[in-house]
Amino acid sequence: MIIFPAIDLRHGRVVRLQQGRADAETVYDDDPLRVARHWADSGADWLHLVNLDGALGDPHHRAGRPSALDVLAQILEKVAVRVQFGGGIRSLEDIAYVLGLGADRVVLGTLAVEQPDVVREAMMRFGAGRIVVGLDARDGQVVTHGWVTVADVDVVTLGRAMRKAGVVRALYTDVSRDGMLTGVNVAATAHLARETGLQVIASGGVATLDDISRLKAVEPQGVEGVVIGQALYRRAFTLRQALDAALTG
Repeated sequence: MIIFPAIDLRHGRVVRLQQGRADAETVYDDDPLRVARHWADSGADWLHLVNLDGALGDPHHRAGRPSALDVLAQILEKVAVRVQFGGGIRSLEDIAYVLGLGADRVVLGTLAVEQPDVVREAMMRFGAGRIVVGLDARDGQVVTHGWVTVADVDVVTLGRAMRKAGVVRALYTDVSRDGMLTGVNVAATAHLARETGLQVIASGGVATLDDISRLKAVEPQGVEGVVIGQALYRRAFTLRQALDAALTG
């Protein structure tokens, strides 16, 4: 099972939000490259980068601060790590640009709901292995546009439609738990994997090593990995401990 340390970028800084709320932000570092190097040096094979400015509809970066795409380019140039990048990707041109910088995967959330044909086109053009559909949900209902808008579809129905379209991998976030350290929603994650046939990456709420062990137990059902943010930044456990738990359960 893959551990993805999260680097959420807002105004050029590494932050964490609670339940995706822009007014509930904690800044952990003003140097994302330093953070990326730290996770890579600590054993991470992958990083999960999120452009919160793009996701929240605030693409203008502050004077003197790098944009999320600038940060992505720096990390890909200077850190030996694979990167999964999402947030604010709204077109084929956006996808091509991010992959062209060297990202291994892009995460498509709002685009999957509003323009599924673009997702299909992206898979044909770049390969299904490089496309991750972000299935973000609150109480089982899909949310989009930085988790502000509630879509008229439940997460399993959308997941099935994406799998039928050829998508192989999804990032599932229980928005109500994200950044809250209340425990990952293992049951919902495994249910989504079983019901859709997607390889699912869990996100939202990881608080202890037991969360990782419980996800490891359902790995055979289609749970591929887990994104961890707040717990690592608050030092509930180390990345090395998380990596060990992902291997042994």
